[in-house]
Amino acid sequence: MELKAVVDGRRLTIGISGDWHRQYPRVPRGASNEKITEIIVSGRNLGAWDSSLLVFARAVMRTAAARGITARWVDMPPSVRKLIALMTPDNLARPVPNPAPGFVERVGDWGWRAWRAAVRGFEFIGLVWVSVGRMMRGTAQTRRVDWWFAFDDVGPRAILIVSLISFLIGLILAFVGAAQLKLFGAQVYVASLVAIASIRIMGAMMTGIIMAGRTGAAYAAAIGTMQVNEELDALRVMGISRVDFLVLPRVIAMAVSMPILTLVADFMAVLGGMLVGVLMFQIPVAEYVSYTMDALGMQNFLVGIFHGFVYGLIIALCGCYYGINCGRNATAVGVATTRAVVMSIVWMVVATGLITFLFEVIGI
Repeated sequence: MELKAVVDGRRLTIGISGDWHRQYPRVPRGASNEKITEIIVSGRNLGAWDSSLLVFARAVMRTAAARGITARWVDMPPSVRKLIALMTPDNLARPVPNPAPGFVERVGDWGWRAWRAAVRGFEFIGLVWVSVGRMMRGTAQTRRVDWWFAFDDVGPRAILIVSLISFLIGLILAFVGAAQLKLFGAQVYVASLVAIASIRIMGAMMTGIIMAGRTGAAYAAAIGTMQVNEELDALRVMGISRVDFLVLPRVIAMAVSMPILTLVADFMAVLGGMLVGVLMFQIPVAEYVSYTMDALGMQNFLVGIFHGFVYGLIIALCGCYYGINCGRNATAVGVATTRAVVMSIVWMVVATGLITFLFEVIGI
């Protein structure tokens, strides 16, 4: 390809010859001459060409428009003339970059996005509540096998990891507490400390964090992958409720299983604390058990179970919500999984604060 520019008085003629493939030359300098009032581009000797020719044509027309002069195209193939005719002044205008938003705009945008997220969240909770109503009436679009799989995943398969982590947490609580109580000769009260801390809040909290990372993330990833593969669209086309089919079994299974897992976590934490108290601080087993039973109460026991139930609902709802609202690529699945875990833990902490304040007000 050869590009030749000739200035003739007030006219600049640009001649194109040869094949034009992947060529991106600049507009000849003569186009910026103040004496030039017209630019003519001749394609008499033009051979084969590709879209890079149109890039050059756009640059020439922009230069002409900026100087307020005319640009003509002569001896061009009909296809090129048709494409050049589409380059209107509006299309040639360079996009004006959007200015950086100010503080008020950023605050307003954040508020609007927070409001929309809250609306979508409440809408999702409403759909789940309606689905629970259909389940109570026996009209929910679910399969028995999905219920078995859901309960198996959050029940028997989760006991081992919950037991291990809770046992270690009990060890840590007992060791730290006894090390300080020993300074006052009161290390025997480590039994009461471990029992109350584990059964009232720590057992449920640790179980919730474990299940958020283990099962809540799995919910978001599984349903998000179905979104990417357009399986959720297929369910909608077949007239099957996504909430009934995918969300309902997971939410019910998590809400029922979490109190049971909380009981297991409480027992393992007390067992871990007993191991430290008996072996490291020479507390007799009978005495440790006696102080543990004295510290336990039905009130603390029920408070821990209630925390586990609430945490189960939060984990299941967050995992399913971010899975259903996932984007349609692999990155979106990762983002949905991360958000499900993070928001589950955040809302568990918020729920703990609200429940603790409420129970303090009513004297529980």
